Amino acid sequence: MRRLRRGLPLVGGPRALRPLARGRGSDHLRAGGHRAPSQSGQRTRLLAPAPRVRAWRAALPSPPRRRAAAARSARLCGLRARAAAGAAPRQCAAGRHPCARDALADRIGRRLRHRGARALSSVVVLGAGPAGLTAAYVLARDGRDVTVLERDDVVGGLSRTEVRDGWRFDLGGHRFYTKSAEVEELWHEVLGDELLERPRLSRIFYGGRFIDYPLSAPELVRKLGATELARCGLSYAAARLRPAGPQDTFEQWVTRRFGRRLYEVFFRSYTEKVWGVPCSELRADWAAQRIRELSFATAVRAALRPTAEPEATSLIRRFHYPRLGPGQMWERMAQRIEELGGTVRTGTEVEELIVEDGHVTGVVAGGAFHSASSVISSLPLAVIPGITQGAPAPVVAAAQQLRHRSFLTVALALEGDDLFPDNWVYIHDPAVRVARIQNFRSWSPAMVPEEGMTSVGLEYFCFAGDELWSRSDDELIALAVAELEQVGLAPAARVRRGWVARVPMAYPIYDERYAEHVAHIRGWLEGLGNLQQVGRSGLHRYNNSDHSMLTAMCAVANLDGAQHDLWEVN
Repeated sequence: MRRLRRGLPLVGGPRALRPLARGRGSDHLRAGGHRAPSQSGQRTRLLAPAPRVRAWRAALPSPPRRRAAAARSARLCGLRARAAAGAAPRQCAAGRHPCARDALADRIGRRLRHRGARALSSVVVLGAGPAGLTAAYVLARDGRDVTVLERDDVVGGLSRTEVRDGWRFDLGGHRFYTKSAEVEELWHEVLGDELLERPRLSRIFYGGRFIDYPLSAPELVRKLGATELARCGLSYAAARLRPAGPQDTFEQWVTRRFGRRLYEVFFRSYTEKVWGVPCSELRADWAAQRIRELSFATAVRAALRPTAEPEATSLIRRFHYPRLGPGQMWERMAQRIEELGGTVRTGTEVEELIVEDGHVTGVVAGGAFHSASSVISSLPLAVIPGITQGAPAPVVAAAQQLRHRSFLTVALALEGDDLFPDNWVYIHDPAVRVARIQNFRSWSPAMVPEEGMTSVGLEYFCFAGDELWSRSDDELIALAVAELEQVGLAPAARVRRGWVARVPMAYPIYDERYAEHVAHIRGWLEGLGNLQQVGRSGLHRYNNSDHSMLTAMCAVANLDGAQHDLWEVN
């Protein structure tokens, strides 16, 4: 069994007992070693590692002494919980007098009870992305003691805003649109007038033409031309008339609903760029979750009424967006959490979850021990078993089989007008590696700081550590400039500068055995009564931000007796 390290300060109880120091605010963003000003212009008070932690690291003893110290520290973990609960000291094996450690437990217990400790009601939240911060905000707003632990130096996770030399970039594109009234209300509560309303437009760039996405049957009638339209129509009809067969894979699911030709033209190339596996190996779960079906039966009628708005898309013609990018929402939320009495610690990597009697009693992170009555985690499901004390080997092995796709954005500043009015365009050309191109000004004009200039972000999907991921920034910028010209959107001469941002473990992969592995881990988690997983990575589910937030809200409600199944929240 792994044990705690020597001299870990006890964090998570009364504030008078927390040996912590105030640190730098969240107005410094980091990616690739860069820092940049705050999106909101307001400082978020975050906590730096405690001076005791730094001193402990500087004075580490030799390995044998360190192991002995770790054993003593591990005994103190259970001791604190017993002391706070008022447990009576145990007798020595000889039965003659209380052990020295039990006397210490008694002193700690008296101190905690005298100060009205809230240690046993403290909730520790792992991760400061949309799910983690939402859980912490709701808890802090309700007067609960909450601590957020985040590995990165900034909050927001994948939904942060990168800032380089005053230029702002959205990593992955984050529309703030939801059917949940609770989520909508929270967005406005946190950001107020800084939440803009923007027009929604995203299209496929194929063969030098822009085609609406999600695929619109009337648009296909108008744009494909007679020959291609006939091929797609016949393929679609054949698929609909063919007896239903297996629909377990992405390829089977799409060809059954769209036909082989539309699958080859509009789905296969892009999907395999994104996920890095053949569509015949990708589970259909993702397709059913993300792709709207198409009906050629209504295509001609709709094409003859071009002014009629398709009912299925009428609700998402516009969406909300923070003026300074998505990270503005999460920076402001982190600030509000601290104003309400909570704690947000960035630059603090979670090292171990301490388990006693089937419950997580504390978290070791950043060289400190944080006591916890409950833990809400948005850390990747693939990570949790490996850092949990006593996790069974088969569960750890299942977690190691879960796969993620990483991605990187190459942001380019160009002279002249916007290349297109869309928020982003999908690139289905298999001859280039870029999968999607964002137009940052269409998200918010404040993302582009210079007049007469525009900025785009070319998105490349890869695995962390592979050949593309490992290229230098200069090599990636050169690739993006060349491909922007190759697809016909802008000549290389217009590009003035570029930047690169890498995001590991961004998208959970739905491969052939992912559901089996998730079920195995989920069964083990159910035995830990006070640990709840939330969010995209936490559930290994390809959620949008609003769905991730909803899982966090349900997790908080569960602390008060609700019985939400977070794996079924939709």
